[in-house]
Amino acid sequence: MTTATPVALTVQEVMAALRLGRSTVFDLLRSGALPSFTIGRARRIDPDDLATYIRTQPRSTPQ
Repeated sequence: MTTATPVALTVQEVMAALRLGRSTVFDLLRSGALPSFTIGRARRIDPDDLATYIRTQPRSTPQ
């Protein structure tokens, strides 16, 4: 059994992946920090864009 990677993620899926609230995710989308597209009234995020966002975030270093 294989699990297919979704073509587009919902806001709820991004919330779960990042463990963030709805407002924070929409702030990221609104600011353009996390690219998205709409289909009708539904907002969708390309999984590659989410991966790029995560990969480009600054990392904290131990003090």
